[in-house]
Amino acid sequence: MAAHLQDAACTPGGHTPAVLLPRTEAEVAHALREAVSVLPIGAQSSLTGGATPLGEAVLSLSRMDAVGPIRADRVQVQSGVALVTLDEALYERQLYYPPAPTFRGAFVGGTVATNASGAATFKYGSTRPWVRALTVVLANGDVLDLERGRCRAHAEGYFEIILTGGETRRVPTPTYVMPQVPKRSAGYHAEPQMDLVDLFVGSEGTLGVITDVELGLIPAPAHLLGWATFESEAAALALVAALRDTSHATWAASDPRGIDVAAIESMDRRCLDLLREDGLDRQSGVLIDLAAETAILFEAELPRSTGREGAMDQLAGADDPSSPDGPLKRLVQLLRQAGAFDSLEVGLPGDRVRKEQLEALREGVPIAVNHRIAARQRQGHPRVRKTAADMIVPFASLHAMMERYREGFDRRGLDHALWGHVSDGNIHANVIPRSEEDVALGEDAFLEFGEEVVRLGGCPLSEHGVGRNAVKQELLRRLYGDQGIEQMRRVKAALDPEWKLSPGVLFSRQAAVTGPCR
Repeated sequence: MAAHLQDAACTPGGHTPAVLLPRTEAEVAHALREAVSVLPIGAQSSLTGGATPLGEAVLSLSRMDAVGPIRADRVQVQSGVALVTLDEALYERQLYYPPAPTFRGAFVGGTVATNASGAATFKYGSTRPWVRALTVVLANGDVLDLERGRCRAHAEGYFEIILTGGETRRVPTPTYVMPQVPKRSAGYHAEPQMDLVDLFVGSEGTLGVITDVELGLIPAPAHLLGWATFESEAAALALVAALRDTSHATWAASDPRGIDVAAIESMDRRCLDLLREDGLDRQSGVLIDLAAETAILFEAELPRSTGREGAMDQLAGADDPSSPDGPLKRLVQLLRQAGAFDSLEVGLPGDRVRKEQLEALREGVPIAVNHRIAARQRQGHPRVRKTAADMIVPFASLHAMMERYREGFDRRGLDHALWGHVSDGNIHANVIPRSEEDVALGEDAFLEFGEEVVRLGGCPLSEHGVGRNAVKQELLRRLYGDQGIEQMRRVKAALDPEWKLSPGVLFSRQAAVTGPCR
């Protein structure tokens, strides 16, 4: 049972009377009918404490891991399928599920439950629009089979759900206005006459247990992965802006010769230090310049017919004026103008090993931070925990927000690292806490940052969800106000009147009488 007592946030205090491991929808339904309080979990890759049990029975979906059938434009999967497993099944058929988050160990059910996003959200959006159908088991054991487009809220603002016993549940829809940014994992979805599928996407296991999902697919493009470093953050952001602009122009014109970048990641100097400290630069065979202030990792899409040899030929001929115009030639020219070509490392189409090495650099950063938190816990600081934000602002405001992050951390004397999906304006600001005091100072900083993000038109809860994290719950309250949280409570009460599912996730059962956490 110990393996189920902590999520990726290193949340302390996990305890449970039982771990349930269903294999079928019927077993899930039976478990929910019999249990008093249940916490559904997937890979426990949560960074919010939402997958750490605090006395509930753990309902692990890890054995519900079937993939199929796979069609040209969709796939049916159970919730316990890991993204890496889905990737392998789709790779053989040259198909692609674009919105998957960068951590491939996550389960499909967890990504749907948090409306997860990833690097390619810049081009393809978040999880929600890719969910075509869901099977959801409600807290009383009833099963809903939902297909997008089949059930929408009444114009007056409610759904009607008829239960097996004939009882009709009226479920109100929230009326607050959500931030208009590409990524939101900030409570229940709100939209006039919204689809019932969308109420469950992003609900973090509080309204029902998702057991099966139908996801949309597209033909897999050829991918080129590129890594480059810069001596200033401003230079890196200038290249990001240029790649964004040229990609938007390519999509608007449907230009087969244009630059088509689906994702851009960034890592600051502290991130690069962590990679060197843990030897991940040597493992990947990438020499990270000691003068580098920022690194970016970008994914460019090429015509499907582009193979490794063809990409090599195009790169070799990029400086030849007589060579044919095309996306790789334009990309090289842009990288040269930005001063990024000398440090460029690439993973060519078909070269999975090199791509995995470059992706490991990006994934190595959060792993390095989490390892340091776990080490501090073992060294006699059990209350040290994950202290991080997941905020998004319009890209035009990103440079100012990066400066705000650093100023706020430096003012408090906090060791910190900034990385994330820079093409979306979505940065993961992380404290590397040395003590419980650092945790408290970091949480105070995030509340300050959240107010600035909202002022800039962004969302302080972008893709990791809210979970049981007190600061994230306070950010949710500040985003929508007490009235917005009360609207969510009414949705919860309509579908789970006994408050059986994931209690304390997103919000408490009653409004706090003592006010905000700080």
